[in-house]
Amino acid sequence: MARIISLSFAIFICFIGPTYAQDKYDKVQIKTTKLDDGIYMLQGAGGNMGVSAGEDGVFLIDDQFSPLTPKIIKAISDISTQPIKFLLNTHWHFDHTGGNENLGNMGAVIVAQDNVYKRLSAGQFMEAMKRDVPPAPKAALPVISFSDEMTFHLNGLHILVHHYAHAHTDGDSVIFFKNKNIVHTGDIFFNGFYPFIDSGSGGSIYGVIDAAADILKQIDDNTKIIPGHGPLANKKDLQNYRNMLTHVVKSLTPLAQKGISLNDAIKSDPLKELNAQWGHGFLKPDKFLALVYPVIQAHNKK
Repeated sequence: MARIISLSFAIFICFIGPTYAQDKYDKVQIKTTKLDDGIYMLQGAGGNMGVSAGEDGVFLIDDQFSPLTPKIIKAISDISTQPIKFLLNTHWHFDHTGGNENLGNMGAVIVAQDNVYKRLSAGQFMEAMKRDVPPAPKAALPVISFSDEMTFHLNGLHILVHHYAHAHTDGDSVIFFKNKNIVHTGDIFFNGFYPFIDSGSGGSIYGVIDAAADILKQIDDNTKIIPGHGPLANKKDLQNYRNMLTHVVKSLTPLAQKGISLNDAIKSDPLKELNAQWGHGFLKPDKFLALVYPVIQAHNKK
């Protein structure tokens, strides 16, 4: 229940805007979970964060919302006295990049996939939320961006960052801690509930399915997975998630091929077999359907 409340709060902020919900941040606590020596998962309000801490400094994955920066820094200071050396954004959404300006001004080197830089620097209109997101200030922008993948050799680790195109967005990065059997998936993986897939930012349910399949090939039953949202996961959790999305496509494709409208598709309740398990997150079944069905319709018109 606490997980659902936290996730609902994060999406609530995304829809109404961080300024309106300012007082809500006072109640947020940053939870730290140790995954291995020097590697941690941090949770608060927004996307799950990852931390590698060691003699070379702190490597931080995502940074939630700007008002939470002091709490995040405090949580990290309980892990390490080293500064935040690198900040990696898994994608451009503001529940993962909201602290960029604060940390950039503190000297953290911000890194992200090329499309993250483009979207942050240009500003965006999020169709699903009917919200304008202005261009990010210079201090919040990545100073290093990459196309396909890059590797950090830090704190005795080999941290591989791989880009998956057209999944949750067009700029998603998945982080593999190669010698620790730990993966951070960003929002390609929402553990336990229907995901938000941002087709307006180049995302696609087909790309999420393909990305999940590729990640599954590279992990084993002992892998610890930090999802973009939801509790710490394992390979079985990710497999169940991919199976669910595959079932969604299988259920909706015949409707799209018949030319069934979105409203009629929603009325037919095509995901009723899945809703009991997956429909209790912040995206209710009809809202999830409204996000993915147009993509499936377009795919079947090709």
